[in-house]
Amino acid sequence: MSDPALGLLMLGLIVITIMMGFPTAFTLMGLGVFFGFYAFYNPAEFWFDNRVFDLMVQRTYGAMTNDVLIAIPLFVLMGYVMERGALVDKMFHAVQLAFRNFPASLGVATLVVCAFWGMATGLVGAVVVLMGVVAFQPMLRAGYDVKLAAGVITAGGTLGILIPPSIMIIVYAAVAGQSVVKLYAAAMFPGLFLAFMYILYVIGRALINPKLAPGLPKEMTRIPVPGWMENIRKTGTTNMFAGLGKALVSPSKAPAVAEPDALSYREVVKNFLIALVPLFLTSGILGVLWWYVVIHSQRGPQEEFEGLEQLGSSSAAPAAAVDAGPSTSFYVTFAALAALAVIMMARTYGRMTAERLVLIKMLASSVVPMALLIILVLGAILFGLTTATESAAVGSAGAFLLAMHARTLTWDKTKEAVFLTAKTTAMVCWLFVGSALFSAVFAILGGQALLEQWVLSLDMSPTQFMLLSQAVIFLLGWPLEWTEIIIIFVPIFLPLLKHFSIDPVLWGVLVFVNLQAAFLSPPVAMSAFYLKGVAPRHITINQIFAGMMPYMAIVILCMVVLYIWPGIATWLPEYLYGN
Repeated sequence: MSDPALGLLMLGLIVITIMMGFPTAFTLMGLGVFFGFYAFYNPAEFWFDNRVFDLMVQRTYGAMTNDVLIAIPLFVLMGYVMERGALVDKMFHAVQLAFRNFPASLGVATLVVCAFWGMATGLVGAVVVLMGVVAFQPMLRAGYDVKLAAGVITAGGTLGILIPPSIMIIVYAAVAGQSVVKLYAAAMFPGLFLAFMYILYVIGRALINPKLAPGLPKEMTRIPVPGWMENIRKTGTTNMFAGLGKALVSPSKAPAVAEPDALSYREVVKNFLIALVPLFLTSGILGVLWWYVVIHSQRGPQEEFEGLEQLGSSSAAPAAAVDAGPSTSFYVTFAALAALAVIMMARTYGRMTAERLVLIKMLASSVVPMALLIILVLGAILFGLTTATESAAVGSAGAFLLAMHARTLTWDKTKEAVFLTAKTTAMVCWLFVGSALFSAVFAILGGQALLEQWVLSLDMSPTQFMLLSQAVIFLLGWPLEWTEIIIIFVPIFLPLLKHFSIDPVLWGVLVFVNLQAAFLSPPVAMSAFYLKGVAPRHITINQIFAGMMPYMAIVILCMVVLYIWPGIATWLPEYLYGN
């Protein structure tokens, strides 16, 4: 048997052994050592002098010194601390009340929380299990179809591996030699777009067949109103914002303050500030947008021009001056967003009922702190203020602070989070070691060159190669998990991207979306088994599988849209970092 044929035999054996249940990392190392021993065999040397052992040491050291991998344990720790801190319960209740008037409100709320929680943790198993505990039973009690409810949780739980900060993106960046920051920016909009498509599907199913997701009873949508709000209502002031403002200006005349055992003046100030949270957030988002596009973008070209001027490159001055400042379209878009924000704020504060104020308080206490942490972590990465590793450290510290403030993180839960972080990190690192050894031996035997020659002999267009590569990854997602696909099979396609002039960032984003199917495709659909572990006994695994199938079609549709309009993935990294 020729050496290239042995390389293909290696590839076939790794798929068979993984499907048989052997540990992936050690199977990779074992096959790498076995076939590498043959590739480097020299009868004149002792067996322990075989160079495959030197190669294994080198690949292990290379994985240990890979700076990109340092962010993995920190982001994983951030996720496990939030998961063990039980911060999702209040969030789901608040979001469910916020979407109470939507069709399939529980399903929509579940998808929103899954997307949000996935951004905070990046852990598919944790999100599916948590939402299975928190949301599955309420949906079943409300009369939701079992398949619809199961599909919502299993599909929504996979969003965490696509929306940054995702562990899968870090792994791909290390394998492909790409920038984590640029991949994060590229995956942001596709991840949110896929979540939006999931939500549209659930609402559409509920509108077509309301029996699948019946409306909620009043006791599940009622917002409790405290007594001091009733005191304000008795005066004829139904607008709580106006009532709180009156209590601030003249506390002695305000019933919520003047009556015995009622609201204190300090609580009035606190509730008034909470009522201003939507205004603060909207103003902050618009302010950051204006700062980055107008102020920051002008400062960069000016500094660049000054540096070039000092070097005597006066010919670059006109270009720098032309690049300074945003285009007219930005000002038009910003004005439209500002006008929309003003209308929404006027509507919000003009109809500030007691129920709406209570809902704002619930969202402010459960969603806003975590949202600010996510914005801080991702914003610092995308704007180039910190590296991914530094932001991951900030995120981990912030997760501890949030859990400690909620008083839900005990010493035992902290130890569990640290242990699970070490376990997950060790798995990923050993996978890198095994994959590095396996791929090196595979290339030495000529398997990589043989596959490249075969693909090039087909004389395919870039579109045909894109379809072939994504189809292969989609099919591999049925028997294999995403880690095995990214680490073993993606490196086979990477050298061919340059030949077909395909952007590895865009191709990687398509792979990320494609691998959502790896969690939703039987027989190795891990989301289904995660949910089955916390579902009632009468729920069968086949019902969960059936509920996941429509979302696989949505994943394929999302890939088609991304291929037709690649700007969904490429616009943000190009705007932030250029070409």
